Amino acid sequence: MLSEAPPPYRITPDILTRVAQIAEAVGRTEASGLSRDLRLRRINRIRTIQGSLAIEGNLLSEEQISTILDGKPVVAPLRDVQEARNAIQAYDRYEQWNPASESDLLNAHETLMRGLLDAPGCYRRGGVAVMGQDRVHHVGPPGGQVPRLMADLLSWIGSTADHPLVTSSVFHYEFEFIHPFEDGNGRLGRLWQTLILTRWKPLFAHVPVESLVRARQGDYYAAIRQSSADGESTAFVAFMLETILAAVRTPQVAPQVAPQVARLLSVLDGEMSLREILHALGLRDRKSLRQRYLLPALQGGYVEMTRPDAPSARNQMYRLTPLGRQARQAA
Repeated sequence: MLSEAPPPYRITPDILTRVAQIAEAVGRTEASGLSRDLRLRRINRIRTIQGSLAIEGNLLSEEQISTILDGKPVVAPLRDVQEARNAIQAYDRYEQWNPASESDLLNAHETLMRGLLDAPGCYRRGGVAVMGQDRVHHVGPPGGQVPRLMADLLSWIGSTADHPLVTSSVFHYEFEFIHPFEDGNGRLGRLWQTLILTRWKPLFAHVPVESLVRARQGDYYAAIRQSSADGESTAFVAFMLETILAAVRTPQVAPQVAPQVARLLSVLDGEMSLREILHALGLRDRKSLRQRYLLPALQGGYVEMTRPDAPSARNQMYRLTPLGRQARQAA
């Protein structure tokens, strides 16, 4: 739990290694000029928004997010569309916000949750519990403690000298632990980490970290639970650094798809089940399909699930993302 002392976390050898690897990957991406590719930047922004919203149960596809971004109507639940419009506006504005500013944080929440809550942009006053499928995963601090806890956290992020890769991840975890709002905590925590990273390297304005978090959302929640059990955010920091490293590398590998992923992209037609994909690829081993084909395609953002909120659902289907269609056309 937070107090006036800095949030508890440890800098492990593995964390130091990940920080160095990310810094090296960022340097290569900046030097390559790919980060200035306007088409790729648009694709990554769409992936970022769709990924973050999908973690919260929003069922809009990347194609639908792209349509909304263009100002065109889509046939979808009104709440999902409102969430997307809010997120587009927030990600258009977030670089103007100061990571250590409470007023900017509250403004960001109001932007993300406008039309979705009775009082967006206001801390909760009552209790809150984070529910899983069958049990309570986390009970937030009492509402009366939220203003002080957030003031401490924002003061720390504005004064710490630790590396932004680490401090952004620590902030993300501590923000989720406090759970300062009635709703919207997950999407705002992820956006605020991106804001902190962008202040370090502008490249992160166009790196789809949220998309890869969505692809590993089971591990994401497991890392949060592990850090809560440990009483420190070290496990969550390690998870986020692994995810950030994969996200930074994504723009570099986007034009060059692994052979197995390329085969998968070539056979995906509309929405297909695991059984249909196995048949189309001429495979029999589901484990091999998942590990060698599907997982790399999901992590790379080339394929998405139709039910990202329930990865193991019996009626789960898979389809190409805009980036996947682009990669297939380039093959």
